[in-house]
Amino acid sequence: MKFSETKPTKTLHLVSLGCTKNLVDSEIMLGKLKEYEITNDSSIADVIIVNTCGFIDSAKEESINTILNLHDERKEESVLVMAGCLTQRYQEELQKELPEIDIFTGVGDYDKIDKLVEEKRSAFTNEVFLLNETNDRVITGSSYHAYIKLSEGCNQVCSFCAIPSFKGKLHSRTLESLIKEVKNLVKNGYKDFSFVSQDSSSYLRDLRIKDGLERLVEEVEKIEGIESARILYLYPSTTTLNLIEKIKNSNVFENYFDMPLQHISSNVLKIMKRGKGVEKLKELMNAMREVPNSFVRTTFIVGHPGESQEDFEELCQFVKEYKFDRANVFSYSDEDGTSAYEMLDKVPQEIIDERAEILGNIISQTTNESLEKEISKESYVYVDGESDEHEYLLSSRKTIWAPEIDGEIYINDNQLLDENQTAQQIKFGQKYKVKITELVGDKLLATVIE
Repeated sequence: MKFSETKPTKTLHLVSLGCTKNLVDSEIMLGKLKEYEITNDSSIADVIIVNTCGFIDSAKEESINTILNLHDERKEESVLVMAGCLTQRYQEELQKELPEIDIFTGVGDYDKIDKLVEEKRSAFTNEVFLLNETNDRVITGSSYHAYIKLSEGCNQVCSFCAIPSFKGKLHSRTLESLIKEVKNLVKNGYKDFSFVSQDSSSYLRDLRIKDGLERLVEEVEKIEGIESARILYLYPSTTTLNLIEKIKNSNVFENYFDMPLQHISSNVLKIMKRGKGVEKLKELMNAMREVPNSFVRTTFIVGHPGESQEDFEELCQFVKEYKFDRANVFSYSDEDGTSAYEMLDKVPQEIIDERAEILGNIISQTTNESLEKEISKESYVYVDGESDEHEYLLSSRKTIWAPEIDGEIYINDNQLLDENQTAQQIKFGQKYKVKITELVGDKLLATVIE
């Protein structure tokens, strides 16, 4: 008697570090390695991939620590892959200093990862990898939401940022390719989308089209089945009042405005090479805030070379007055290959740390005020699943919020009465209308009303 032999399943453990743009690239690699079963246990995985971040010191440190810890725990015959931004930026140094790694690859070979793993070889293609609708992605973390990457690279020359040095100039996807990808995802049940890139408001400018995002909004609105969308990472000098108006009038795009300002002092913005004058910047910010039910998010850098105490105080005052819904503060760190790295007027580290703490406290207060305004309001939310807090609390987020970064709303019941007063189980990945009842810590509590 012959027994049929089943081929052993190969397993894959993937860690995606850094931004959501990295996550899209990680999903491309998962799509190319579909024959592997994904495992959360790195010690049994046949292939381990870390998609690294090389943006700032803390991100670089996290990438190195992550891959060394995975090496310590992995089984002997496994293949360890270091991919992404950090390897692209420091490819020669890392290959010399990390003999533990089996395969090194940068930002141009995500769609070739299956061949690199099979052949156990490193590769650094000196061309930017640009996603298209034929690339097979495995969407992670959600059954209804997907990130869509608009472009790769960046044409800006910000003093503190090294991204253009290893990601290159702006390369936009065609609008046709992008719309095809969204349509394919809608067919597979996805209905909420976040559009991302290094500089989203410059989308299509490399193809001599200045209103790329406005065109995107128009085309996405034509796709049946999309319930909501938002755009992340607008850049001040390429964002227009027309774009804000376009988003305001859209029946698909949320009134979500995410523009990393980095500073508000004209002195520091000039040093940072951030383009827009302060008055123009404030005009844009006020236009965003005037949109009904708008949600405004930003990021700031403190301690940039040349930032005086007066500059910092001006920034603090602006944040207090504007009252952003969400904001992040980063401490300046020297990045080789940037113009700020060569500047002599450095701010001492203890002052940078002190300023980051002060501004962080102000941001915590404005975020809390934004959350308190939600109490007693009715809102639409997506229900993601059980919360980490308690099995009887469901985790959800407002449809206007971006996943994971803008907050979480706990729903304290898992059933809803329909029009016949029959109890219906609340389904994960679906949209519901809720009433916000209270704020506990940094979490809103709500009950489902329809």
